[in-house]
Amino acid sequence: MTEEFYRIKRLPPYVFAEVNAMKAAARARGEDIIDLGMGNPDSAPAQHIIDKLCEVANDPTAHRYSASKGIKGLRKAQAAYYQRRFGVELDPETEVCVTLGSKEGLANLAQAITAPGDVVLAPNPSYPIHTFGFIIAGAAIRSIPAAPGPEFFTRLEYSLSYSVPKPSVLVIGYPSNPTAYVADLDFYAKVVEFAREHKLWVISDLAYAEIYFGDEPTPSLLQVPGAKDVAVEFTSMSKTYSMAGWRMGFAVGNPQLIGALTRVKSYLDYGAFTPIQVAATAALNGPQDHIDEVRALYRNRRDVLVESFGRAGWDVPPPEASMFAWAPIPEQCAHMGAMEFSKELLRHASVAVSPGVGFGEEGEGYVRIALVENEQRIRQAARNIKKYLSGFRSNSAGS
Repeated sequence: MTEEFYRIKRLPPYVFAEVNAMKAAARARGEDIIDLGMGNPDSAPAQHIIDKLCEVANDPTAHRYSASKGIKGLRKAQAAYYQRRFGVELDPETEVCVTLGSKEGLANLAQAITAPGDVVLAPNPSYPIHTFGFIIAGAAIRSIPAAPGPEFFTRLEYSLSYSVPKPSVLVIGYPSNPTAYVADLDFYAKVVEFAREHKLWVISDLAYAEIYFGDEPTPSLLQVPGAKDVAVEFTSMSKTYSMAGWRMGFAVGNPQLIGALTRVKSYLDYGAFTPIQVAATAALNGPQDHIDEVRALYRNRRDVLVESFGRAGWDVPPPEASMFAWAPIPEQCAHMGAMEFSKELLRHASVAVSPGVGFGEEGEGYVRIALVENEQRIRQAARNIKKYLSGFRSNSAGS
């Protein structure tokens, strides 16, 4: 039996695999690679969160199966977070589900609500699970713009007019990964109105809610009156509390969608390890100073990156939010394309970035730079890149 499985055939080659393999090989040779590719936080959670994890893990009864939808205290803590942060009231029993990170939640919701052949509207470029979660579930994807501007709604109208069958789901995510676009409440209000009119479910990814650099906090789609009638929103503790490896996230909002997700999850998992859920509850209910520290950390790294890379000859637009910069390939390297440029940067500057085409074909010509190295390492990356780019200037001068 050599035929490939149906769902595996629907997945394209993993674009990041080649760069990741090169990075691993370089490190095996002893090379010092400055890794600005994967969005993997390098800081630890606040000490009281770790202490709570250890305390509960020492309880012999804490090692049993947990609750798939999340322990009640954690669901109440997430509802309390939405109340104080966004002024949104949630029922912890019917409108909150704990997930194993937002990625797992998005994928399982796609399985819960998608029939083969359904059409789903998703941004391009975008975080891969926004599309591939639905592709694995059997859906067809129509791309819409990632930027929350007028073109967004023009393309929505076009997709509704020319898709057969009519789209059933709209996926959005702001602050966005990889582009770092942000959305305001006026935009969200238009999304809710559009969804109501065209009977669309809306899935909002708010994983970077607390990593914003302007004066105004990032809003939630659920702040729009009536949004819970059509929408569910995912959040994550990975970046906000530096808990990426803990795999802790949430889905909140429309009870029908939350119920569908909860039912699918009940067949697939027993929930996160109970000590992790209790520690996550302590994180949400306890001091929030760590969030301000994390936000300041990424803001400082952003400023250092933009300034040092600019001096190196690579103009990087400063992101308004998230832990990523979305950077056009330097002009002298634009002919390479995102994939080849990323490989060349790894070979000749010992700097790893993510090729933009890995987030969708509209990402060609860009790379995503993660703010996951300290300021000293970012400056070292800039020096390496300056040396690499100077070779192009020398060649140009001699031609």
